Amino acid sequence: MALTPSSDSQLHVLQAVEDGWAAFCRAPWAFLLFEALSALILLPFAALAAVGGARLASVNEVMAVHPTGAWAALIVGVIGYVIIALWTVVGLTRGAWLSLEGRKPCFADFTRWDRPASARLLGSGILLAIVIAVAGAIATLIGAGLGKLNEALSVIPMIVVAIFYIWLLVSQKFLIQVSLLGTANPTKTIGSGVNVVNPSWWMVLWLGIIEGVVHTIGGLFSYGGLLVVVPLVLCISTAAFRQLFGAEDRTGLIG
Repeated sequence: MALTPSSDSQLHVLQAVEDGWAAFCRAPWAFLLFEALSALILLPFAALAAVGGARLASVNEVMAVHPTGAWAALIVGVIGYVIIALWTVVGLTRGAWLSLEGRKPCFADFTRWDRPASARLLGSGILLAIVIAVAGAIATLIGAGLGKLNEALSVIPMIVVAIFYIWLLVSQKFLIQVSLLGTANPTKTIGSGVNVVNPSWWMVLWLGIIEGVVHTIGGLFSYGGLLVVVPLVLCISTAAFRQLFGAEDRTGLIG
């Protein structure tokens, strides 16, 4: 079943930032080395997908030869990229959790492949994408119908769906942590986020704004800054997750 908020679950944003920073500082080189390794592995797959996509986009419809090589490059690139991205997020989240537990994660803690955890995270991400797509499609259809009556009315569904998107994305702020540590059922992740985050929705929004500022500051230092910001923000989010959802590994990600 979906997770529900406990009676004492409260989000203290500044405490989460402080705890996340302390967790990152517990093993900074392990975080950065693993992230650099994953980036090096990701780059060839990203390039392969980009080349395949560009080749398909440039193919003339009247050409007799089908671009099978381009399709193969695109498919292999996308699949490889998704697999490595899942491996990276799972490893960084495991490292963040161990650091928040007061332990110093070793490099093997980051690199260990966990197929069930990756499958849960992928399933949750696909489910969220489907919800977003369905809401957008419904708003578009309603807007088109209202537009036939009055063009000004067509913007109303867009405003409503924009508000819905903001609410949904904030309520799913901890989708990664819920998928990997909260519930073993990917279909329960969205419900768990809504149940637990809603009572603290404005505080979670504030946390997201602070993390956005941190990302912006990191972006000013180009790739080196982003290399530090990504694991740091994940540590902060995981610290906030522990405040709201509890400091219990319910899925066995660590073990």
